[in-house]
Amino acid sequence: MNSDRYSRQADIIPSQRILDCKATVIGVGAIGRQVAIQLTAIGIPSIQLVDFDNVEESNIASQGYLEGDLKQFKVDATADLCKKINSQIDIEVIKDRFKRSTTAGNCMFCCVDSIVTRKHIWDIVKDGVNFFCDGRTSAEVFRIVTACNEESRNYYPQTLFAAEQAHVGPCTAKTTIYCANIAAGFMLTQFTKYLRLLPVDPDIQVNLLASEMSVISES
Repeated sequence: MNSDRYSRQADIIPSQRILDCKATVIGVGAIGRQVAIQLTAIGIPSIQLVDFDNVEESNIASQGYLEGDLKQFKVDATADLCKKINSQIDIEVIKDRFKRSTTAGNCMFCCVDSIVTRKHIWDIVKDGVNFFCDGRTSAEVFRIVTACNEESRNYYPQTLFAAEQAHVGPCTAKTTIYCANIAAGFMLTQFTKYLRLLPVDPDIQVNLLASEMSVISES
């Protein structure tokens, strides 16, 4: 890794451990786009972006896309920005849903909207990834659920509640870019704890409006 580029994080992010990682980001909407950008910035060498959506005008305010990205595939627009941050990064884009036939990286960031989709993804990858982090947001509330050892892998399925139990707010109160950015930061924090062989919190819930946070830590 370039010693100057990463000098300010050298004692936080182990260079050899991160070089052994390939990250798969499923969903590059509000959280996923920010996760991809932050992973690129800290030096992940290889990243796979999975999403089938195009950039719409509403994505500029809520997801941080640029006006010039309109009508492009989100994976292409995000890959372009990641390449501008690090021209040496290896990026694979998949303009489709995540499937059983998809060859994923050893570290996965699940940034999808649906509990049903999360269940499907977990069923596919639960025994095949070393680190799995699921980010969920609604307006100014987010939840980060991480599975990277036996205890947290057993816990994660308990968070996959039935779709009808999910909170459904008005369409004008669904996403804020600042909440997505903070949620992505928490996901990267769990990832860097994993890289440093530190305890990782299986479940973090944050309400920005109420300034409240609850954490389920490893026992």
